[in-house]
Amino acid sequence: MISCASSTENVEAPRLGAILKHLALSLLMANIIPGALFYLCLRAGNVWTALIVALVWCYGTVAWRISTKRRTSALVFVTVIGLTAKTILALASGSTYVYFLQPAVNDGLVAMFFLLSLVLSRPIVARLAHDFFPMSDEVAKRPRLQRLFWRLTMLWALICLIKSAVTLWMLESMPLVTFVTIKSILTPTVLIAGAAVTVVLAHRVAKVEGLLHGSMAVAS
Repeated sequence: MISCASSTENVEAPRLGAILKHLALSLLMANIIPGALFYLCLRAGNVWTALIVALVWCYGTVAWRISTKRRTSALVFVTVIGLTAKTILALASGSTYVYFLQPAVNDGLVAMFFLLSLVLSRPIVARLAHDFFPMSDEVAKRPRLQRLFWRLTMLWALICLIKSAVTLWMLESMPLVTFVTIKSILTPTVLIAGAAVTVVLAHRVAKVEGLLHGSMAVAS
């Protein structure tokens, strides 16, 4: 049986282009721009300047969105919390090594958290999905979407594990400037690749479920 998604849901189905634009903007604000600022300040000044500038950017972004009553995505908050913790540790210890080690530790912990969520509770991606796609709780409970959330949680757990291992290896085997240069390119590349896979998988499911503008829902 085929029916229009709009007949069962009150939330208007968004267009794919709008979803991609929102995802790209979230990655740009939360990851790419802070990383680029850090790299440029490191090359032009020193690592401590780079730390402060990246942190100021993140807090400024959150403050601007709050003051203009725009919703701040979970990705930005995760970046702010992580960057704040890393900067405090670096300043307290007086060692920048701690700052660069922290992301590898964080990635490993996040990967474990993602994997545990598959066993102990709802997949983490299911909790973050509302930041990128408007849906009701009823829609989120559909079997295809539940399977999608499980697969995407596993995907991002593997991405975090790989990032953690590669970061540790580079930190131990490369000079600081070389490490930052490669990481500034590698991290956005990995995130963009992961986001691309996420969008492709999500698009397939959303199309079948009739959750995109102009698509039709196919009853299970």
